[in-house]
Amino acid sequence: MIKREKYIASIRNFYDSDLIKIITGIRRCGKSVILGDIAEEIRLRSDNIIYLDFEDTAVQSAIPDEMSLLEYVNENRAEDESLCYVFLDEIQRVDGWAGACRTLRLKNCSVFISGSNSKLLSREFTKELSGRYVSFHIRPFVYKELLAYGKELGRDINLTDYIIWGGFPKRIEYGSENSQRIYLSELNETIILNDIINRYKIRKTELFKRLANFVFVSNGRIISARSIEKYMKRSGLPCSVTTITKYIGYLEEAYAITTVSRYSAKAKRELEYLFKVYDEDVALNSIRVLNNRYDLTHNFENIIYNELIYMGYNLQVYNDGSREIDFVATKDNKQYFIQAAYSVAEEKAYEREFGAFSKLDNTHPKIIITTDDIDYSTGTVRHIKFKDFVLMDEL
Repeated sequence: MIKREKYIASIRNFYDSDLIKIITGIRRCGKSVILGDIAEEIRLRSDNIIYLDFEDTAVQSAIPDEMSLLEYVNENRAEDESLCYVFLDEIQRVDGWAGACRTLRLKNCSVFISGSNSKLLSREFTKELSGRYVSFHIRPFVYKELLAYGKELGRDINLTDYIIWGGFPKRIEYGSENSQRIYLSELNETIILNDIINRYKIRKTELFKRLANFVFVSNGRIISARSIEKYMKRSGLPCSVTTITKYIGYLEEAYAITTVSRYSAKAKRELEYLFKVYDEDVALNSIRVLNNRYDLTHNFENIIYNELIYMGYNLQVYNDGSREIDFVATKDNKQYFIQAAYSVAEEKAYEREFGAFSKLDNTHPKIIITTDDIDYSTGTVRHIKFKDFVLMDEL
């Protein structure tokens, strides 16, 4: 497995901090691998390391709760007074894990934790750990990482494969598309059932699953709780806007989706009642598609979103009162207006996508990203080819 230096570099400054280091992210995005890489890096300068993987039945059986974990660390750390580095993978399996972590940080321990339960991956650890933590959101592979891991496995990952099947690391270990689909479908079921339905004790499981299906295939689209309510009613599963808002929150807390606010240039405010939704990985859309009719255009936009987030940009959707621009991307006090279009080869698509910039001045750079090989740059709009964009580190 490749070393994901971009993430590790952001964590490195906290290696010796008494803050609890939380590695967060959707299930199977590679959190445990990063935790292991950090442990190996620290092992080069310290032998005072304890690493426990609570997916191991023997570990879980021997250390089921807070007190047994504290006792184990106390008995197995170095006898000198040096800082002890404690790594706890799948920590949510320990009863009273938060109390144990709070105590360890007071006992000259640098604590690193990760896990797949949404209780660990959501706003709830804010209350559990009372601000004594720093969190790092790990995401599935972007294209550069996918290429690097594919090279390790002797596989070439093309851009179409990426747009359809996304960047969950383990999926490319499976040779056939059918095997990948089975793996991703089982992963999806685990996220929906274990990380959300069981965690939040959702009784209306059919309602939630139908809503999740709708949201995952609506990636890259403007939606609202009200529009989802109408869809559910037409589907014979009526529910309230309050319930819909709550369920969308559950999907976000499990890092399955992100909702992006629309910014109104005219009103100078966010339009809270409408938002765009992006899947954490486009595979969550593609596994729901029949007859290979994959949603390339919206998955393409979703990929652009994921890549820009990886590059470190803050994103909003821009609305000038009559037209939407996909992204306003901000980083280091620089702002870019970005349009994602699968292709502008046809005249209507060209006019529509480039026309979105028509009311903007030239204060900030304007960019359009497409899969086209022809350079469509103009005097005011920079065209970036998708094959070049996915290899860039910044705009």
